[in-house]
Amino acid sequence: MPSLLIKNIQQLVGVREQSPLLRGVALAQLPVIHNAWLLIEDDTIAAFGSMDDLDTTHHHTVTTYVHDAAGACVLPAWCDSHTHLVFAASREEEFVYKIKGMSYAEIAAKGGGILNSARKLHDASEDDLFNKAWKRLEEVSHLGTASIEIKSGYGLTVEGELKMLRVIKKLKQRSALDIKATFLGAHTYPVEYKENHEGYIQSIINDMLPVIARENLADYIDVFCEEGFFSPEETERICRAGMQHGLKPKIHANQLNLSGGTQVGVKLGAISVDHLETMDEDAIQTLAQSNTIGTLLPTAAFFLRMPFQPARALIDAGCAIALATDFNPGSSPSGNMNLMLAMSCIQMKMLPEEAINAATLNGAHAMELGHQTGSITIGKKANLILTKPIPSLAYLPYAFGSNLVDKVMIKGAWL
Repeated sequence: MPSLLIKNIQQLVGVREQSPLLRGVALAQLPVIHNAWLLIEDDTIAAFGSMDDLDTTHHHTVTTYVHDAAGACVLPAWCDSHTHLVFAASREEEFVYKIKGMSYAEIAAKGGGILNSARKLHDASEDDLFNKAWKRLEEVSHLGTASIEIKSGYGLTVEGELKMLRVIKKLKQRSALDIKATFLGAHTYPVEYKENHEGYIQSIINDMLPVIARENLADYIDVFCEEGFFSPEETERICRAGMQHGLKPKIHANQLNLSGGTQVGVKLGAISVDHLETMDEDAIQTLAQSNTIGTLLPTAAFFLRMPFQPARALIDAGCAIALATDFNPGSSPSGNMNLMLAMSCIQMKMLPEEAINAATLNGAHAMELGHQTGSITIGKKANLILTKPIPSLAYLPYAFGSNLVDKVMIKGAWL
C-alpha cells in the first residue's frame, strides 16, 4: 500500500511519544505541533513533524500520495467507551410522555423504559438488529468515532442477550472500527423475575455466562448498580462470576443515587465506573486513589434533565476521566461525540484540552486500546479526524451546533 503524506496541518493535536492514562493537571496538557505534516504507511502513523523540517526528512518517495490539509487541524479520532448502540427501535413516544410530565415509574408502568426496548428486541431478527446497528455505526464514524464499546442489556433473556452479543460480534468482524463488547445482562429485572431477583441473577451466572465465554462473545461484564436494580453485593457477585470467565468488569455507577457502585468498581479493579452524576467525597476519593477510570456521560444527564457530572471536582481530586456518549434509545439517543465534547466544556466546565484528551486517549484506555489509538503516536493506528478550517481548537466545543468534521480516517483509509 502506498504511503500518504498530509501536509500544511494548522495544528496536529495530541502528539505523544508515551500514552499514559491522564489524570489531574496532565489531563489539561494536549501537545500540539503547529504547521505540521503527518506520514501514514499502510494503516499506521509512521512519522510527523513541523513543515519547516519536511524537506530535510526525505520521507516522501515516488509512491507517496500527498493530501494538503490547507490549514485544517488533525486530531486523533474519538474513542467512545460507553454505548448501547444495538437496539431494535427508538423511544421518542416516551420522550413526549416525559415532556408532558410523566415520571420514569409511570412510563415504566405503561410498558416503557428498558423493558420496552427488551420487548422490541425480542421481536427483531438478528439480521434486522445488525442492519440497524450498522447504519448507526456508519453515522457515528462519519462524526469522527473510530473506536467504540457496545453493550448488550436489552435482551434480558438467555436468547435475547446472546442475540445482541452475536450481533456485536458480527459488527466486530465486519467493521473497520475497533469494537469492544460488554455483557450487560444485569441491566434490570425482566418481568417474570420481578419478585425473584435471585432467580434472574442465577440465570445470568449459570445460563448466560458459560455460553458467552464459550462463544467468546464479550470482553467485559457490566452491572447497573442502582437502588431498585442491583445492589453493591449483587453487583460484586455478578462481576466476579464474569471475571471467572475472563470478562473484566465495568459498572454503571452512581447515576441516580449514591449506590456504592463506584466503591464496588474500585474494589473489583474495574476498567471503568460510568455515569457518576451522584458523587460524594468518599466516592470521589476512592476513585482518585485507584486505576479505575471514571467515564462521564453528559448527554445522558442532559437528556434526562439531571444535574451534570461533577467533572471539575473529579479532575481536581486526581481521578482519571473519560468521556463517552451513552448512545441508547432511552436516555441518550445521540452517538455524536462532538456534541458530547461541547457539553463537557459548556456544562461541566472542562477545558477543551481536557475534554479532547478524555474523549481520545483516556477513552481508548477505558477500552484497553490506549496502546494502539487515542493519540498521534508513531506505531499507532491512523485513526484521524481532519477538521474543517477552524480558528482554534477551542472553536470545536464553542461552535456546538456545527459539524466541523471534514474527513475521517480509520486505519489509514478515508471514509
